[in-house]
Amino acid sequence: MIETGLSSPIATGRAGAANAIAVASGKGGVGKTWLSITLAHALAKTGRRVLLFDGDLGLANIDIQLGLTPQVDLGAVLEQNLAIEKAVMPYAEGGFDVIAGRSGTGSLASLTGGRLKALADGVFALAGSYDHLILDLGAGIERTVRHLAARCGTCLVVTTDEPTALTDAYAFIKLSAAQRETADNIRIVVNLAGSPSEGRRTYGTLLKACQSFLELAPPLAGIVRRDSRVKDSIRAQRPILIRHPTAPAAADVTAIAQRLAEES
Repeated sequence: MIETGLSSPIATGRAGAANAIAVASGKGGVGKTWLSITLAHALAKTGRRVLLFDGDLGLANIDIQLGLTPQVDLGAVLEQNLAIEKAVMPYAEGGFDVIAGRSGTGSLASLTGGRLKALADGVFALAGSYDHLILDLGAGIERTVRHLAARCGTCLVVTTDEPTALTDAYAFIKLSAAQRETADNIRIVVNLAGSPSEGRRTYGTLLKACQSFLELAPPLAGIVRRDSRVKDSIRAQRPILIRHPTAPAAADVTAIAQRLAEES
């Protein structure tokens, strides 16, 4: 039977944070950043304190999707050796805080191990001031992505029904299982599903591969239906929960957020 719930976040044992939620994918173009923003917004609407961190080092675009112009972004923090707190900015309309990245900055995508650890330490230290820390990670399985995901209590792996998306999501799960004692923090989100039943079939395909070759059964966190209003909200640089609050995709992410809030 397909597991549809979220189990409680676990600590990673690496100076991370049990209340941190990584949003990852093996492949770009699956809606990961949009999901991160909408999840942060939905959690904030439950009354939770939320910090959204743009961890897509080198290709950051949370600020673009929200129409923000940060005075201090992650690039400035690293270049000027500033405290990470300097980059926290409120997104008043959504009721959550944001740490913006900087797109196209190669130095962010190729941080040395020491600088990456220092950055991660600073970000996770902020988690104590919030109910949820959400990290929008870069697509792929690069070192920066793996390092940040490994320190989160929950990792949502986003996929679609495209074969390449499923293959790359499987690769991310496989590598995650190899680098930690367990991969118990991984949950699956099927995005851009034609219907809930199609989403369950997509999840079943990935689940079968994980069970057969990895002896893992990552549960389904939720299914987000394909919705034309998602593109409209992104073009308008407005969260879907503001621009189209009753849209099916908005309702689907809200349901995921409610389960996370209830079980934290």
